[in-house]
Amino acid sequence: MVVPLAERTWAVRISTVRLGDRQYRVIRPARAVGFGGLYEGRLGAQFCLDKHTAATLATAWGLAARSPHSIVFLPVRAARRPDRCSWWGRPLDLVLLHHRLAVPASRWKQIRGRLGAGAPYTVTLPAGAWPDRPVADHRRVWNDGYRDHLRWQIAADTLVLTGSREAFDLQTEQLRQLAEDCPAHLAVTPGTHCCAEINLGRIGRYHDRRNPPAELHVEYCRLR
Repeated sequence: MVVPLAERTWAVRISTVRLGDRQYRVIRPARAVGFGGLYEGRLGAQFCLDKHTAATLATAWGLAARSPHSIVFLPVRAARRPDRCSWWGRPLDLVLLHHRLAVPASRWKQIRGRLGAGAPYTVTLPAGAWPDRPVADHRRVWNDGYRDHLRWQIAADTLVLTGSREAFDLQTEQLRQLAEDCPAHLAVTPGTHCCAEINLGRIGRYHDRRNPPAELHVEYCRLR
C-alpha cells in the first residue's frame, strides 16, 4: 500500500562525505528501488515507474525542495526495468539538489564513491511539500527574465537536476498526481497514458547554450 502524499514518512540512509574543505550530506532510500527505469533520451530523459517508485520520486522531490543543504540520491540503475523501455538510451541514476549547495555535476562521481552504508533515519514530509500552484505561476516561466528553472546535466551515469525551491515546487503537483491518482485511474482505464512532463533548462525565446531546454518524461508503467 502506498501512503497518500498528504503526508509521507520515508525511511532513508544519510551519508556525510568530505571532499577537501567541503562536506556533503547525501540522502537516499533505505531500501533499494525495486522497479523503474530512468534513461537518457534524445530530448532529455525518460523515467518509467510503478506506484511505489512514483511515491518515492514524489517524496524525494519534495524533500529536495526543502533541504537546501542535502543531496537527494535515487539509485535506480540497478532496479528491475520495464521490458517496454529496453530500447531507450543508457540507464541513469537521479540526483536532486538545491542550487545553494553549488555542487558541480562533475563532482558527483567522487561523492558517490565515498557514501558508505550511511546511517538510518526517518524523514517526514508534511502536506505542504506538494503545493498546487496557480496557473499564473506556471505561465511566468516563459518570461525572458525568469530564472527559477531546473538546470540539468548528465554525469557519471546520473541525471543531476539542480534548482531553487520554486523550481522544484512548480513541478511537484504533477508528481503528486502521478503517485496518487494514476494507479486508480489506470485500474479503470488500462490503456491510458499517464505521465508527468517536467521542463528542464530555460524555456522561452532565449535559451542557455550550456543548459538547453529538455524534458524529463515520467511515465507510469506496468511490469509488462
